[in-house]
Parts: sequence; structure tokens; C-alpha cells
Amino acid sequence: MTATTVTARDERVATRSRAALFLSRPEVGALIGAIAIAILFLAVAPAFRKVENIGTILYGSSTIGLMAVTVALLMIGGEFDLSAGVGVTTSGLTAALTAWNFGLNVWVGVLIALIVSLAIGAFNGWLLHITGLPSFLVTLGTFFVLQGVNLAVTRIVTGGVTSNDITDMSGWTSAQHVFAASFTIGKVELNITIFYWILLTIIGGFLLLRTRVGNWIFAVGGDSSAARAVGVPVVATKIGLFMAVGFSCWLTGMHMLFNYNNVQSGQGVGNEFIYIIAAVIGGCLLTGGYGSVVGASIGALIFGMTQLGITYAGWNPDWFKTFLGVMLLLATLVNMYVKKKADAR
Repeated sequence: MTATTVTARDERVATRSRAALFLSRPEVGALIGAIAIAILFLAVAPAFRKVENIGTILYGSSTIGLMAVTVALLMIGGEFDLSAGVGVTTSGLTAALTAWNFGLNVWVGVLIALIVSLAIGAFNGWLLHITGLPSFLVTLGTFFVLQGVNLAVTRIVTGGVTSNDITDMSGWTSAQHVFAASFTIGKVELNITIFYWILLTIIGGFLLLRTRVGNWIFAVGGDSSAARAVGVPVVATKIGLFMAVGFSCWLTGMHMLFNYNNVQSGQGVGNEFIYIIAAVIGGCLLTGGYGSVVGASIGALIFGMTQLGITYAGWNPDWFKTFLGVMLLLATLVNMYVKKKADAR
């Protein structure tokens, strides 16, 4: 009797095509969506095709992207921060009101604002740890606290709802160059926030995919109990992620202050959902443990292109919120599908 040799294919060592590897990336849905949206508005909006408007589109994207990058990291770590929108306003107000009220160099106010923003992030992470409550509830509480403080303190210090004019104070000019400068390349005017956005994306992507800390972030987002069992510093990782969001709040708040010369104390409400939507469109799952920093930046780009594309096309801007809702639902479905394909590798 002759034995028949059967060669079995081991899926663990099977070679996957480049196309399969590409389609399993969390940011692939956002990339395809960004290309489709760009093609749409290039076709229907003549102003969208003008080279000089590229800077405007990228600027709108960058103000969302600065926050979306660290919000994405936090979501990959399994948590949310609903105080991020008003946290930006808190940071800008802290710098302006501190410098004006005490007659300090503007840079002192900027430094104090950084300390306050990082402290708020650390507080959120610490409170999450000691209470065991969901981050949704913890940061929702912080949201209301900061919203009230922003309004009340501004009224006490200025008698109104807007920070005082500090443009004539020492340090203003140099700080404005750092946080709100613009550069012209050819016909395109680029705000410095675009470069900060790109830099933050590169740093966040490297941290997530090429360092031990990145492994910790994926681990605590996937299963914090299992991560703790193998020696991952769960508490420190999550506090660090909340502080990273605080840093983005500070950077965005400083741009808001030095670009517009003042800060409205009621600003920022609702922006936290835009940051989360950008991260979800970019491939982050609401359940944590999966996502992409690059994808979140692409999500911010989609936001910027759509917001201005609708205007350039002459469409009713009321449809913008509808678009965001549709994109969120589609992104969630695509992300779940891509995650299943990635798990099947």
C-alpha cells in the first residue's frame, strides 16, 4: 500500500499578500474615505481646487488633529475624555487671566497654563483609578466643573465672558510667533499648527508602534487585568495618556489665545465629540485596544475637507452635522470589519 503524503498549510506561517496586509490596517477606511471626499469636492467645488485654499483646509484640519492624536491614544488605551473640549478653553483662559491679573510676563502665564492642563489630565486619570468609575462619568464631571470655572472665574477677573487684551504685555510677540505664526510657501499660507500637527502625529505613531509604552497602551486598552498580571503599569499608563490629552489641550489653547488675541469662556463645548469622531473615523474602536494615530489625523483631515468643501460647494452647512453622524456610523462598521480581519491573521 502506498502512503499518500498530504501537505497541510499552516495559517500561522502563511504569507499574506500586500493587499491583504494593507486592508487589515486600522486607518485604511479613513484613507479611502479621505480620497473619496477629496475627489467629490474637487469635482463639485471650484474653490476647492485652488492651490491657495490648501492652507485653509489644512489649518482647519490641524486644529482638530492636534487633539485627535492624543484622544486616539487615550481611546486605544480604553478610555475617553469628555472634558477635552472645555479643557482647551481652560488652558487659554489660564494663560491670559493669570498674566493679565498679576501683571506677569505672558510666558509665565503660558507655563502656568501647561501645569494646569497636565494637572487636570493627571487628576482625571487618578480619579478614574481610585473610584473605578467609567472614564465617561469621570470626565463628564470634569467637563461640567471646568465649564463652570471658565465662566465664573472669567466674570470675576474681567467682569465679562472674554479674557482681557494682553497683546501689549511683555512676551506676547515671541509667544505669538511660537503658537500662531504663519508661513507662505509659494501661493499657500500655512499656519504653524499644521507643522505641530504633523510632528505630533509622527511622535504619537512612533510611540504607539515602536516603543514599549505603545505595547502598554494596546495592552491596557485590550484587557487591563491581563496587562496588570504580566507587569504592565496600568495606572501609570492611563494617567500618562490623560496627561497627553492635557498637553494637547494646552497646545491648542495657546494657539487659540495667540491667534485670536482673546478667549471666550463659553468656547469648546461639543468639540470633545469632534475629537472622538475623528479618532473613530481613523480606526479607533470605542472598546479600546485597537486603533491608529495616523488614522486619527486622517480623520481630522476628513473633517477639515468636509467643513470647507461644503462651504466652497455652496451647499447648506446644516448638512455638516448629518455628514458627521453618517461618517461615525460607517467608520464604526468598517473598523469592526477590519478588526475581525486583523484578528484572523
